[in-house]
Amino acid sequence: MDRTEGARLFREAWIVGVRAHFPGEPKPGYVTPWEETPEWEREAAGAVHEQVRQFLELSGGHASSRLTREQKGRYVATCWIAQMYQHFEDPKPGYVADWAELPSWQQETDADIFEAIEKSLN
Repeated sequence: MDRTEGARLFREAWIVGVRAHFPGEPKPGYVTPWEETPEWEREAAGAVHEQVRQFLELSGGHASSRLTREQKGRYVATCWIAQMYQHFEDPKPGYVADWAELPSWQQETDADIFEAIEKSLN
């Protein structure tokens, strides 16, 4: 899977997760289709997809069965924070919030993203 395909997978998993976990109607920006997603966000999604893929590869495949769902979500969230600092001089606080500060819908969505990437590698 190339970086663009990985970025699309990430974005699609995000949208599915938001629709499943967000309480009420999500903000339009949360469910913007790929074609309308800003370039910085596409690049960030591709980078995080690649980091998750490499993490799974470097664990020899053991991370899939041994990480908790929370650990998977935390990993995605941490990788996303790194991308926000790469793309923005002064990112919005919500873009770089620590795991404990994220709403539960976002924690669940981040875990869903990790699991979607796992599934795509099998």
